[in-house]
Amino acid sequence: MKKDKSVIIWLLSGCVLVFIMVVVGGITRLTNSGLSMTDWHLVTDTLPPLTEAKWTAAFEEYKKFPEYQKINIHNDFTISDYKFIYFWEWFHRFIGRIIGLVFIIPFVYFLIKKRIDNETLKKCFVLLGMGALQGFFGWFMVKSGLVDNPDVSHFRLSLHLTFAFITFAYTLWVALDLIYP
Repeated sequence: MKKDKSVIIWLLSGCVLVFIMVVVGGITRLTNSGLSMTDWHLVTDTLPPLTEAKWTAAFEEYKKFPEYQKINIHNDFTISDYKFIYFWEWFHRFIGRIIGLVFIIPFVYFLIKKRIDNETLKKCFVLLGMGALQGFFGWFMVKSGLVDNPDVSHFRLSLHLTFAFITFAYTLWVALDLIYP
């Protein structure tokens, strides 16, 4: 099968998005924002709260967890502070959704149009699994900071970040394998 530039561009776009995701994940970590969204809903938290009542409800839910109870309750932490940390965690998850859409929609299109050879198809299924596993690792990491300790497990954080690097490298390898067979 001859090189298909659109498949290569699609895979390299995925690399760019994973890179952005890692940078935003770093900002999320550095701003202590990663525990601001205390629940995971694939659809309902696609947008941040859009009314003051929804912001208040989200903030009240956040107050039930160790990060607020053990750290932020003593720091005169306001809903405005909460909105700031919520933004970074929401943005990190939002980029994850964008990556999923940028992968799945073109993948299905390329599959229907038979523009992916069998070897690359197998690699793309691995990428699909890696993306799902990365989402699980993120959830698994956040869960560790919502129980007793108001910080995520550094082992789980390392797993999440390392797997992001591996996903980036594998995606780049698949693209480069198409560019330079």
